[in-house]
Amino acid sequence: MNLKKVYSTGDACFIVLCVLGTLVILSSTMAKTPVLNPFAVSLGTPSDLIGIIAAASTIPGILVSLPAASLSDFFGRRKVLLFATFIFASAPFLYLGVTNWWQLSLVRFYHGFATAIFIPVAEATVAERFPTKRGERMSAFNSATYVGRGIAPFLGGAILFVTNYGFHTLYLAVGLAGVTSFVIALLLLSENKIDNVKPVKAKIATGKMLRGWIEVARSRGALVVSFVQACQYYAYGVMEFYLVQYMIGVANLNALAVSVVIGMQVIALIVARPLLGRFSDKYGRRLPIVFGCILSGVLLFVVPFTTQFALLLVIAMGYGAGFAMVVSSTSPLMCELAPPKLVGTSMGFLSTVMDIGQTLGPIISGVILATAFAYTGLFTSLTLLLVASAVIFLISDIGKKNKTIEHS
Repeated sequence: MNLKKVYSTGDACFIVLCVLGTLVILSSTMAKTPVLNPFAVSLGTPSDLIGIIAAASTIPGILVSLPAASLSDFFGRRKVLLFATFIFASAPFLYLGVTNWWQLSLVRFYHGFATAIFIPVAEATVAERFPTKRGERMSAFNSATYVGRGIAPFLGGAILFVTNYGFHTLYLAVGLAGVTSFVIALLLLSENKIDNVKPVKAKIATGKMLRGWIEVARSRGALVVSFVQACQYYAYGVMEFYLVQYMIGVANLNALAVSVVIGMQVIALIVARPLLGRFSDKYGRRLPIVFGCILSGVLLFVVPFTTQFALLLVIAMGYGAGFAMVVSSTSPLMCELAPPKLVGTSMGFLSTVMDIGQTLGPIISGVILATAFAYTGLFTSLTLLLVASAVIFLISDIGKKNKTIEHS
């Protein structure tokens, strides 16, 4: 079979990216949920520092998402994606040598570079190839990544359950998924460039890249959309990490039950995201963003008032659907606000601001959790933030008119 010929077609390229997305996110998520919290505790991590471990993997997104996505605008997507899959393949084996909390933080930091690079570059590729179906195809790609994210808690929880919290066994499984993704990348991504970007000299590219950053950063629309996305991932990062701790420490659920709740939340997101992306393509981005922010905020408010498995399951699934409403619209809207030459840059900017939110979430929430307000204060703060982001977006005119970022 001529891989180059098959891979050059848009749909085949999309399928390969979805397969890669599933594997790499399976690998990275299983390294985190539900294993990271109990692994960190087993290392004797101080309670007031445990949020740092949760946030360590999101810091690289702040540092490299924008530069990596911008460079792919000028040098092509293939090399950047291949480098990301190498990190996915190598990082899991570093967990095997961890003996204290600060080493775990360093490994998480390195592992975070993989997702920070891969996601915005892959999204830019999809956005370019399907300009009239951005909401649907970008949501479908992200749902593919969430298939991996959805399998990870079930598989990771089952491994921990069977091995009585055998952390090393779990990280070997993480490594297997990462290596598989790297092999696929070597076999397929090397066969054909997945974009039509013509390489340029580094000096010229650097100047254009910096000008592109300024153009995007000066756009009010880009700032508002990025703020909404950052708020969602601020809450998601907290929900993903501290909900596990709440269910284990307060609700007294076992590892398997915790995995079911987290896994079903992701499954709800997977199912809803492509449908909502198609909805936003046809009817606009504003309604899903505003309603999704409010729905997810209200559901998070209820969490600390129940310890019942069934109710926590319903809340998690509803939250997953609300989250999907927002993120199925923010990414395509960001692309529509940017000129075609800055699609990668706009996705990198969105990812960078998003990671700032996801990084701050566990850290700030850890401080709130340590106060007398405890879990009630933690989840109430998330509700207030999400509702505020809905109000800010609603009073803006973003999404009413798809104006591109003005540039000189």
